[in-house]
Amino acid sequence: MDNALYVGLSRQMTLRRQLDIVANNIANADTTGFKAEQPLVQTEPKSPARTSDGPNPIKFVIDSGLARDFSQGALQATNATFDLAIDGPGFFQIQTPGGDRFTRDGHFRLDDAGRIVTQSGQPVLSAGGAEVIIDPTRGPVEIARDGTISQGVEQVGRLGVVIFDDLSTLEKIGDNQFRSTSNAQPQPAAGSLIRQGMLEGSNVNPILQVTEMIEVTRAYESLARMMENTQELSRRSVERLGRVE
Repeated sequence: MDNALYVGLSRQMTLRRQLDIVANNIANADTTGFKAEQPLVQTEPKSPARTSDGPNPIKFVIDSGLARDFSQGALQATNATFDLAIDGPGFFQIQTPGGDRFTRDGHFRLDDAGRIVTQSGQPVLSAGGAEVIIDPTRGPVEIARDGTISQGVEQVGRLGVVIFDDLSTLEKIGDNQFRSTSNAQPQPAAGSLIRQGMLEGSNVNPILQVTEMIEVTRAYESLARMMENTQELSRRSVERLGRVE
């Protein structure tokens, strides 16, 4: 009976982790460029807690990682000059003190030096890996679908969109950004387009996430009842054994 309690507890731990992830997905349903996440679980064979007639080994449930859905979210028009959305796979490349970072959040702005930066002030890099600097006095800024930046008839730069062959090497670090955990270099995202005056919405489906939250909660409660019943059965068995002796 101890085995049932330990197996149930291992599953409750993964359900609690799953509930945290679902809640985070729901909280970011309106976050620009957010990608829905899902926990990965697997069984881990272990020896029984005590000698019994039950299965050997006992299979516990463990948290084995996190999966992320990189499918594109819906594009939403804002008509803001430096709101940019990627239509297709890929990421904008951002320069930070900790190294290059990657994001689908194209809610950019100009800083005091005329650089295109994120809302937190980190420079967005060009296709050549340099900062993109705009002179506002030269007129309105037009950004073509291939990333080319123009002011009037003059081309002043070209934004880059990059992609990784293996998206599992990307680690979320906060501020809607990712970092690469491998030595693989990103490549230009051929075929992806940049849409000026638009932002990519989250790809979270709130209805599915709320449904999953209900299912996780019910599964957790069901396990709790099973563990309580197992513990009560163990207590009664001990009491009856004591009376027999």
